[in-house]
Amino acid sequence: MATCLVTGGAGFLGSHLCDELLGRGHRVICVDNLETGSLRNIAHIRRPEFTHLNLDITAPYFVDEPVDFVFHLASPASPIDYLRLPLHTLKVGSYGTHHTLGLAKLHRARFLTASTSEVYGDPQVHPQPESYWGHVNPIGPRGVYDEAKRYAEALTMAYHRQQGVDTAIVRIFNTYGPRMRPHDGRAIPTFLRQALQNRPITVFGDGSQTRSFCFVSDLIRGIIALSESGYHQPVNIGNPDEYTLLQLAQAVIEVTNSSSEIVYEALPTDDPQVRQPDTTLAQQILGWSPEVTLLDGLRRTIDEAGIDTLVGNGLR
Repeated sequence: MATCLVTGGAGFLGSHLCDELLGRGHRVICVDNLETGSLRNIAHIRRPEFTHLNLDITAPYFVDEPVDFVFHLASPASPIDYLRLPLHTLKVGSYGTHHTLGLAKLHRARFLTASTSEVYGDPQVHPQPESYWGHVNPIGPRGVYDEAKRYAEALTMAYHRQQGVDTAIVRIFNTYGPRMRPHDGRAIPTFLRQALQNRPITVFGDGSQTRSFCFVSDLIRGIIALSESGYHQPVNIGNPDEYTLLQLAQAVIEVTNSSSEIVYEALPTDDPQVRQPDTTLAQQILGWSPEVTLLDGLRRTIDEAGIDTLVGNGLR
């Protein structure tokens, strides 16, 4: 049994990772101060192998038992969160990553940091391979998230090269599934909430901008495979099937059998026009590829989360 520490373990992705690690027979220490995570996401876990520590990782913190793997997922990730918490987002990417890398070094643990496709910015290369350096606006409203993640990658590689820490970097592309907050501002929970209430579905711009949507179980499988691989360079994990946001809205209407109309709103500043992962490296290094199609993933999200949760009844 390995002991795995998961920062952001009460968040959307972190809670699914905790579930999967426990299911594989590991002990899990969930570190989350619940700034954007929620106890609801881990309330179902009633096992002696699971511990939740309410700690702020932007300050030094310690764990007084051996740790074998550190999964650093903590960060505000939705536009609503990082625009509300710009300084905190930067501190999590800098101080939080530094303190968590230090903990991994102390325990001689394998360290994996969750980076993002946003490090590519509004890309000039399509699809995006790991070798592409990106086209990011560091002073735009999205810069607090983009640059926090880019800095976290640089810090991770510095600890690997200078301190010998066993590190990995996963670049996560748009991921969805149960436990996403209905009002977090991202496309799929927003579209599902609107469609299930037969309200207008709001598409930014003309809806021609593209995204690639990965179901959460596929992503978690890829993260664990990377953590077990011994590979140190960044790896894209995401579904390479590309959809326009208009196509996504139409797919949501189809699976919900909704009467919603599609309406258009102004495009946010620095909103990327394309987003599609090149997953060749993940296939070669990890033998990984996604298995869940968009329509199946949307149906599973509805079935597993429940309509009341998706429309936000009683939830923030």
